[in-house]
Amino acid sequence: MGLWIAIFSLFCGVTLQFFPGFPKEKVALFGKNYLIYLALPALALLHIPPLQLKWDLLLAPSSAWFTFLLSWAFFAFLGSKLGWDKRTTGCLILVSGLGNTSFLGFPILELLYGKEALPTAFLIDQGGSFLLVSTLGVYIGSRYGDGGRSILQVFQKMMLFPPFLLLLATLVMSYFRVALPSMFLPWLQGIGTSMAPIAMAVIGLTLSLDRKWTQNKYLWYGLGYRLLLAPACVWLLYGLFLPSDSLTLKVFVLESGMAPMISGALLAMEFGLQPRLATLLAGLGIPLCGISLLLWQFLLG
Repeated sequence: MGLWIAIFSLFCGVTLQFFPGFPKEKVALFGKNYLIYLALPALALLHIPPLQLKWDLLLAPSSAWFTFLLSWAFFAFLGSKLGWDKRTTGCLILVSGLGNTSFLGFPILELLYGKEALPTAFLIDQGGSFLLVSTLGVYIGSRYGDGGRSILQVFQKMMLFPPFLLLLATLVMSYFRVALPSMFLPWLQGIGTSMAPIAMAVIGLTLSLDRKWTQNKYLWYGLGYRLLLAPACVWLLYGLFLPSDSLTLKVFVLESGMAPMISGALLAMEFGLQPRLATLLAGLGIPLCGISLLLWQFLLG
């Protein structure tokens, strides 16, 4: 149901563009600020403190970290060789490097493999995608969004970014087993639940398709990496030490092949990393990944 609501929100956002006089730029900016500065921190407060940080829980999140670092190396190399501008390179690293492992990944994996797949998927999302968008994602946005900044200036901007500061606080809470008062949990759950539909509505408000969108080579570079190359590399690497028919390996591969993460696209927009390309990657990646996931499901058996 959450997936269908999110898709409906994307449709509503696109439709509102055609209402004359509708302030789509102001509404999209308000929605983006709400998501970055309120919804994302609420999710951090809700999910990070209960996690018990142990070494044996690192295998599942490592697949998300692997695909993000691979994206960084892959697109930095291509950008340097092909002469891309830094904002385009940063957009592809950030948006294509992060998969939509939660509101898209959870229902798809439950549909395919049942509830047994959800614990592994949760670890990939919370210890991988969610931590990445709040740490290295902020770093990539700061570095590539302002090409003239030094490394020290990038870290200063990253450390002063409010969602990142709150993430550090939640990690400290997790380490010292500090729990939030239960009275705050319903409020945080309500704000967190609004993340997917509002994010999709913002994507829809900013998504503009013209006759030449299919010729956007950067879009196909990004989606090709996210939907095909990333899951193939995860299958090859983790298949070396996980049984080929194990549920864990199947979850790793399919989560690596999910559409680009919406929070990554919003972060790219926040730092001015080719906002139109970011919305195309997130908006078109969802329907297209339906085809690629069927391919991976068939190959995995």
